[in-house]
Amino acid sequence: MENNYKGLRLVYSGKGFSAQESIQLSNDYDVINVGDFSNLEAYLNTQSLFSTPDVIMIEINSEEDAVFSLINKIKTNPLTSGLIIILIGNQPDARLRMRAIKAKIHDLYFSPYKISDIKDRLKFLIKFKLIKPKIEQLAIIKKDREYKIPTPKRIFDIVSAGGILLVLSPILLLIAILIRLDSKGGIIYKSKRVGTGYKIFDFYKFRSMRSGADKELKNLSSLNQYKDDGSGANAFVKIKNDPRVTKLGNFLRNTSLDELPQLFNVLKGDMSLVGNRPLPLYEAEMLTSNEWSMRFLGPSGLTGLWQIKKRGKGKMSDTERKKLDNYYAENYSVWFDVKIILGTFPALFQKEKV
Repeated sequence: MENNYKGLRLVYSGKGFSAQESIQLSNDYDVINVGDFSNLEAYLNTQSLFSTPDVIMIEINSEEDAVFSLINKIKTNPLTSGLIIILIGNQPDARLRMRAIKAKIHDLYFSPYKISDIKDRLKFLIKFKLIKPKIEQLAIIKKDREYKIPTPKRIFDIVSAGGILLVLSPILLLIAILIRLDSKGGIIYKSKRVGTGYKIFDFYKFRSMRSGADKELKNLSSLNQYKDDGSGANAFVKIKNDPRVTKLGNFLRNTSLDELPQLFNVLKGDMSLVGNRPLPLYEAEMLTSNEWSMRFLGPSGLTGLWQIKKRGKGKMSDTERKKLDNYYAENYSVWFDVKIILGTFPALFQKEKV
């Protein structure tokens, strides 16, 4: 009985893909022919966790160095590191074969080749090699580039967070009492968030919504603060004038006092004082493409570049937010962190209810 892998995506890049070969592969796979190699990287950059291809076949022509550069990006990205990669060469080349082996390509074929041989090879690779990670698995996939909080930054986090908690302990106690009197439910709202390196942890906030608010989110998409950037789906969700928020919750949010319990996350080492905001799982799953996963390779934090640049401003798209996150992940430094902390205080008091 022949295996059928319909539903698995096979992306082909090149000009030598005949109509007959396409039909043969289409019997078993969902084949996407992106044409020239120049289109391949642009295509991959638009994919998320749910649309990433399973197999990539690339013709090696005059752009050999560019092809291997892209392959390196694919293999070092936690989302795409398990993809099957097949290269197609014009003619037998021992040097190219050695380069492919060094790059850990799954297989290399030279023209002329039999498409049936490639199909048999793919069946084996899919059965024994293919790993397509879920968001919960991305944190444990080995990466060549991994962020670790530098010792000076970690010491600063512990001293600062501990000192702030000590000074503000009477205010924390007062807020806890008011939340208990204001509405039914717990004092602390705890949710799963995705931080540095796709690490998932429990994220703390003072509860500012009524109980069961999470279940109502899908009915409030029309109120999302983030504009659709053309992708058809928003990666970030921030509800303007959220009807689920309590009266006390509005005050806590507008003054950012609901964020204070995250200082305990800082003490635990889940996040830093300054960095990209940890995201809910449903948002993180939309940001696992080559282009946007960079934001997870830098520090996650209580405050960041987005807070001082765009927070509370209605005219903000997904792309603007993601570019700010990526910029910080690539350019963070101690002095940059100090600048962000100083800029955070004016941003604490929001004009809009988000």
